[in-house]
Amino acid sequence: MDFKTFISKIPSLQSKALNGLDAQFKFAPKMRLQYNEEKIKAQNPRRAAVLAFFYPDEEHNTRFLLTQRASYNGTHSAQISFPGGKYDEVDNNLQETALREAFEEVSILNETVKIVREITDVYIPPSNFLATPFIGYSNSKPNFIPNEEVAEIIEVKLEDLLNDNNITTINITTSYAKNLEVPCFKLNDYIVWGATAMMLSEIRELF
Repeated sequence: MDFKTFISKIPSLQSKALNGLDAQFKFAPKMRLQYNEEKIKAQNPRRAAVLAFFYPDEEHNTRFLLTQRASYNGTHSAQISFPGGKYDEVDNNLQETALREAFEEVSILNETVKIVREITDVYIPPSNFLATPFIGYSNSKPNFIPNEEVAEIIEVKLEDLLNDNNITTINITTSYAKNLEVPCFKLNDYIVWGATAMMLSEIRELF
């Protein structure tokens, strides 16, 4: 999608009703489906926020940023995600969390980001986080500089997210589940599943 077309769609993105859980659950692992709002509240989840960040590439195509997390001894080691992280006391709100984490992880300057809207929270059972995604964009491509939490910068064309051919299902084994059948996106040869895929599904439906 040409970046001018993306910009023209922003009023629609801001006003369109969210499909919420209906969109998210198309890409939810089966273990996630057992958690309704009451069960999530009972878990007293930690709050977090992420930034779904869009920008033009050199050919003026619209891209968005994903990252591969560095490998570590933890639940989300080496997984694909948006820049983001847990709410901190220095943050006035979750939007500030998303912007702060995007700066810390990949050096996106806060003042260059225009926030389009907040979308539906995603509960992440393995780490007990309730993550709030924010859609944002910049009129130019930043100089992404990853910190030690980020192993790879992944720049995805928006048109690839909208392409049905990039939707599939895989069988995975993680530190907390074995032989898990999950719906996913295949983007830039990376498998994107779980919470990030659930967020992308809602964004996809907005477009």
